[in-house]
Amino acid sequence: MSSPRRVSGATLSLSVSDEVSALAPGFGYLAVTAHGLTNGPSDEAGSALLDDAARRLARRLDGRAPQDDPHIAAWRAAYTAFGSKPSRTRNSAEALAKRALADGGLPRINRLVDLYNAVSVAHLLPVGGEDLDRIQGGMRLVRATGVEPFATAAGGEEVIEHPDAGEVVWCDDEGVTCRRWNWRQGTRTRLTEDSVNALFLLERMAPMPLDDLTAAGTELAEALQKACPGARIEIGDVRAR
Repeated sequence: MSSPRRVSGATLSLSVSDEVSALAPGFGYLAVTAHGLTNGPSDEAGSALLDDAARRLARRLDGRAPQDDPHIAAWRAAYTAFGSKPSRTRNSAEALAKRALADGGLPRINRLVDLYNAVSVAHLLPVGGEDLDRIQGGMRLVRATGVEPFATAAGGEEVIEHPDAGEVVWCDDEGVTCRRWNWRQGTRTRLTEDSVNALFLLERMAPMPLDDLTAAGTELAEALQKACPGARIEIGDVRAR
């Protein structure tokens, strides 16, 4: 089995606008790219990772609510800064953490989503996965104008919504891929059981140390390599100001 390798630069163009950097100067991210993955329905290995992640989270919080963790508090402040109510539209790490601590536990989606959700919960860090073959052009983190299309689902049907003006979004050349920073992923680029190439974004706010972001990215890359021995996994550089 090959090992994940670190690369300087990115195989996909990623950028953060000056407006977003000014809004949240403590923001940083790490990209992990993967080619030749084998996805499929949730399995026992992924379920075990999710259960272990929930235990690691409980030890980390030691009885506190997720929003009382300094890292999640920083994300809440960032959401408030662009006009979003963080108790109503939670960042993805907080939303998953609340589910991990609830009686129902974490959802099982598919092998790849379960894997990156486990890393997100264990490190209390937003992690997202995108199908590289569905991304059009580069990925940009910007403040929306409000006219960008966002493909999502409602009532079992695909619909097109639009972000609020000023909302922080990830987008590509075709439209928004994730609304309110990492609150809701679009249907167009999400990982399905047919996905073979993927981009994983791990997002951090100060005061989380950059070394902790690197450790989470390494754990994700190693878990991907173990789950998909024939895949080519590359860990990019930490991007932070």
